[in-house]
Amino acid sequence: MQIGLVGLGKMGGNMRERLRNAGHTVVGYDTNPERADVDSLVELVDGLDRPRAVWVMVPAGGATQHVIDQLATLLKPGDTVIDGGNSRWTDDERHAEELGRRGINFVDAGVSGGVWGLKNGYALMVGGEKETVDDLKPVFDALKPDGPYGYVHAGRVGAGHFSKMVHNGIEYAMMQAYAEGWELLEKVDSVDNVREVFRSWQEGTVIRSWLLDLAVNALDDDHHLQKLRGYADDSGEGRWTVEAAIDNAVPLPAITASLFARFASRQEDSPQMKMIAALRNQFGGHAVESADKDGK
Repeated sequence: MQIGLVGLGKMGGNMRERLRNAGHTVVGYDTNPERADVDSLVELVDGLDRPRAVWVMVPAGGATQHVIDQLATLLKPGDTVIDGGNSRWTDDERHAEELGRRGINFVDAGVSGGVWGLKNGYALMVGGEKETVDDLKPVFDALKPDGPYGYVHAGRVGAGHFSKMVHNGIEYAMMQAYAEGWELLEKVDSVDNVREVFRSWQEGTVIRSWLLDLAVNALDDDHHLQKLRGYADDSGEGRWTVEAAIDNAVPLPAITASLFARFASRQEDSPQMKMIAALRNQFGGHAVESADKDGK
């Protein structure tokens, strides 16, 4: 299958490679010419056979809107735009309406997998009309992990990004729990090998998970996380999850508390946030701040 891919950063570039490894033809465009296969969106669209499918993998908000606005003038009725970034589900509904007036299909895809997706595959949560989603199934099958799981047609437009938003809210709470446990273990005098305690949990315990494996990786790199500043940013999806909970009168005390804990990290060098920062770097390649204020 042919597909255009706009945005070839950490995830987009690896997605292009995984799709090509599966035998698909990918025409990639990025504002960084060293990453791009073509020089412009016009050239990308012209390089695809109709009906065309273009996957947008750029930052949510203004950048995504800019690309979709351009594609709206370049694509034709029957073509499809897939937004695989971390857009808010309400933006999906607007984009579907805007493109639909021109006869262009729209699909939203929540994508999880971070820097490990090329090797392990990407979990995909997709929203859109069934016929359009079914047409794209070969692409989703190539990107998802091997085996029966890792892909879901979650519902109508917006359902994919809403599902990914909730996924990220749960991720916030899980990371916070590991971080709090790590800080408490580090604090007491009786435990003198916290890293190996975490490692011992990787087998035979009910709290084993990929996040725990990544925590052990981070502790192997920096035994007490002394190289990191206790600061962790938030991508916005944690906030959206809490806002959606308020709108729907659903209590989310753990997720809400984990979001507020990140806000606390901006006021002091929080030990817990060292672990959160380390985990975000491990699974997503997110930037960390050095404990040395001079950046050395």
